[in-house]
Amino acid sequence: MPDRSQTVAAPAALPFVYPLDDFYARAGLPLPNIERIQGETMPEPYRSLLVHERDMTPTLEKFHGADIHLRILKREQRDDFYFREVMLLLDGSDMPVEFGANKVSLVLFPPKARQLILEERIPLGRVLKECEIPHATFAKAFFRVAPDELISSVLNLNSPTWLYGRKATILDGQKRPLSEIVEILPTSSKILNEK
Repeated sequence: MPDRSQTVAAPAALPFVYPLDDFYARAGLPLPNIERIQGETMPEPYRSLLVHERDMTPTLEKFHGADIHLRILKREQRDDFYFREVMLLLDGSDMPVEFGANKVSLVLFPPKARQLILEERIPLGRVLKECEIPHATFAKAFFRVAPDELISSVLNLNSPTWLYGRKATILDGQKRPLSEIVEILPTSSKILNEK
């Protein structure tokens, strides 16, 4: 359990949490306490949910037994790149199942997929599946984070606890980066019951 009274602000940029660190910097907020860890040290069920080379949307939908939709918290387009800070929510209950940020290379997506991304209703994982875009997901880093006020409010957290996340890159069939993603999972009754 993190002790917030002793938490020291992390540096303004941490490459293993880009583009989330970029959103914090642009908002003038210090990053919460984030510690890089090895995937095998992550407790279950977080390890099963994060330490793999699959897309998170279908992984979370299978775990929770429900479809997921997207809520945009912040967005910005810079040239051919689309940045967004997001929540993934369960259909029906709107329970948050992920907080994250991604950088999407719009020019690498076909027009229909680009349109779906910019409509901001469905997660990127579903766009990739529905548009049958050949891709591979690579988990590049794993970490734990002591949630700050922003993360706590977005994920409806009532008490301080370590959360777990990953940084992943999605590559197209030619090994070009379609997206860089930071994904942080909340504590939920389902996750806590699986521990």
